[in-house]
Amino acid sequence: MAERALRGTRLGATSYENDRNTDLAPRQEVTYDCTRGHRFSVTFATEAEIPAEWECRFCGDRALRRDGSGEEPKNTKPVRTHWDMLLERRSMEDLEEVLAERLALLRARRREEAAKVEEIAKQRQSA
Repeated sequence: MAERALRGTRLGATSYENDRNTDLAPRQEVTYDCTRGHRFSVTFATEAEIPAEWECRFCGDRALRRDGSGEEPKNTKPVRTHWDMLLERRSMEDLEEVLAERLALLRARRREEAAKVEEIAKQRQSA
């Protein structure tokens, strides 16, 4: 008998349970306003920590809570870049000196390579 009841149905795709005698978790709706003027609501559980900003459903831009409450942005240290760390170790005069040395080496290497190329070209012309 059970086989007949399930014949022709999509197993797992359809639930035969109903919502009678079930209690849903308490919920709250929070309204967000987008920077482009869109307004939408998101449903959260009452115990959930509600974010101060949310991605807009319409344009994907940043949307802020309408009531304006929420966490204040945390004060974070600015990101230290490679250049900042380099300036902690060396002065600008030292850096200019190192740059001049490296440029001199690079130019000397290029002159040597150019001389070799000219020499090879002369050898090919004379052959």
